[in-house]
Amino acid sequence: MTADARKPARTPDGRYVIVNGRRWRATDPDVPQDVAARLRSHLMAARRAVAAALRAQDARAERAARARVHTAKVALGERGTPWWEQRETERRARWSEGLAALDEDSDDEGDEEGADGG
Repeated sequence: MTADARKPARTPDGRYVIVNGRRWRATDPDVPQDVAARLRSHLMAARRAVAAALRAQDARAERAARARVHTAKVALGERGTPWWEQRETERRARWSEGLAALDEDSDDEGDEEGADGG
């Protein structure tokens, strides 16, 4: 970690963060802050859903939650084609489409909960 305890060290090129000696792909720095915050919110909700599915031993819910984790990570630029290899338009499309898909999934889950009364 750097002097700012909330931010991990980065490689000199800024493409990776270093956490406990391990290198991880950094979030695309061009993702707007408000979009990145929404994507991280979806990511954390999906990770909680993975944990809940594992506790419930619900394989279908686990697959769906892991797919949402993957969608959020790709949208943030942490998976998929490296953000530094994409054109600006591709990068913008990546995070816009990912956020739209995650927002839609959230809306669909809310509809399902409302349909069964819970």
